[in-house]
Amino acid sequence: MPKPAVSKSSPSARRWRNVLLCALLAALPLSQVAAEDAVPGGKPRSMQEILDASQPSDWRTPDNKNLLYLELESGRVLIELAPSFAPAHVTNIRALAKNGYWNGMSINRSQDNFVVQWGDPAEDEKDRKPLGRGTKAKLPAEFARKTKGLPFDRLPDVDGWAPEVGFSGGFPAGRDPAADAAWMAHCYGTVGAGRDVAADSSNGTELYVVIGQSPRQLDRNITVVGRVLQGMELLSVLPRGTGPLGFYEQPSQRTPIKAIRLASEVPKKERVDIEVLRTDTPLFAELVEARRNRRDEWYKHMAGHIDLCNVPLPTRAPPPKPVVEKAKPKPRAKKPKQARATPQQGGKA
Repeated sequence: MPKPAVSKSSPSARRWRNVLLCALLAALPLSQVAAEDAVPGGKPRSMQEILDASQPSDWRTPDNKNLLYLELESGRVLIELAPSFAPAHVTNIRALAKNGYWNGMSINRSQDNFVVQWGDPAEDEKDRKPLGRGTKAKLPAEFARKTKGLPFDRLPDVDGWAPEVGFSGGFPAGRDPAADAAWMAHCYGTVGAGRDVAADSSNGTELYVVIGQSPRQLDRNITVVGRVLQGMELLSVLPRGTGPLGFYEQPSQRTPIKAIRLASEVPKKERVDIEVLRTDTPLFAELVEARRNRRDEWYKHMAGHIDLCNVPLPTRAPPPKPVVEKAKPKPRAKKPKQARATPQQGGKA
């Protein structure tokens, strides 16, 4: 039956328009809706202005049980692990770090515009270092996971490698709702577990970090275990290897690893205080929009698009807590002195 005609200005028409508007907004990515609402007075803010306006609730502190310290002579690299995407590998990596497995090993590969990689350089299995207590030599491939229960903050733009892209728990990720699959993306700073030809041939002992153009063709072909939060400049400047795939041909060319430790195993006074900008807030959505359409005076054309791996993921040292001055105690009122009673002297008249 055809619907009765209604006037465009009638209450019924306005009600239908409101319903339609709500439906359209619900269909948009959360970041796009939030970004439009986050601009006060319609005047866009720069990325720095957005960060300066952030509140403590816009930031999160990484769990020290999921934070690796890669110690090099040149400094410390902070790596956040992603157990929600690769639980078996992360469990193994935690155990390897507790056992000091990588201590004294080296970075053995630096391939230009691709990755750096570290692990045991011994080629023969009999010469390799034992994995140690609580580890497994065989792990399942963890290329992707189910989407159920996984938070996902979707970006508004299309992607050539996934039906949907965005962030999950602060990690750049792809998602395919039709296939019920989600996976971490190979962006600059992504950390993965090297493997052989067999899909289940990685165990977390050989790790690599992307130092070049995002090799998204690796997505869903290898287990991704986390990303670098701090210290990428220490890895990206390493001399390039001259052997096949960027491996160093001489042991003297390798970069020694002093230690790889879990932050939870490091004394508190030696830990790094760091906060990461949350990706599930209106403020982050505004930041994404600020990068999609650069309105700085220098830019003459707004792109209206941003690639997943070009979205910045800011970190910072926690701001100092405000000093609360303790109220000075009020001086107590002095009690009036009471005359001291003296015994009467007795005597004969």
